Amino acid sequence: MDEQKKQQYEKYVKEVTPTHNLGLQMVKAFITGGIICTIGQFILNYTTNTLGMDKQTAGSWCSLILVLLSVILTGLNIFPRIVKWGGAGALVPITGFANSVAAPAIEFKKEGWVFGVGCKIFTIAGPVILYGILSSWVLGIIYFVGKQMGLM
Repeated sequence: MDEQKKQQYEKYVKEVTPTHNLGLQMVKAFITGGIICTIGQFILNYTTNTLGMDKQTAGSWCSLILVLLSVILTGLNIFPRIVKWGGAGALVPITGFANSVAAPAIEFKKEGWVFGVGCKIFTIAGPVILYGILSSWVLGIIYFVGKQMGLM
C-alpha cells in the first residue's frame, strides 16, 4: 500500500512540476533585454544628436526615461507580462529595478498611502540602498587607506 501511494505521489509531482526549456528561455531573455537596450540606445542617440546633449546628460535622461516607462508599464500591469515572457532579460536592466520598487507600492496601495505605499515601496529599494551605501563606504575606506599607503 505504501509503495503504491509513493508511486502515485511521484506521478503527481511529475505532472504538476513545470518543465522549462533553458534554450528557449535564454532566447526570450536575449530578445527582451535586446529590445530594452535598443530603446535605451535610441534615447541616447536622440538626446545626443537631436537635442545636442553631452553623453553624460543624455545617459541620465536615458535612465530616467527607462525608469519612468517601467513604472508606468508596471502600473498598467503590462511589465509583469513582459517579465513573465522575457525573464531575466526584463529584470536585469534598470527597468527591472524600477519595477521591483513600484510593484510593492502598487500592490499595497489598498492599505493606504502611509502604511501601504509609503512603507512597502522600500521593501526592495531599502536593502539595495543600504548595501549600496555600505559597499561604497567600505570601498571608500579601502581607497583612502590605499592612497595613504601609496598603493593607489
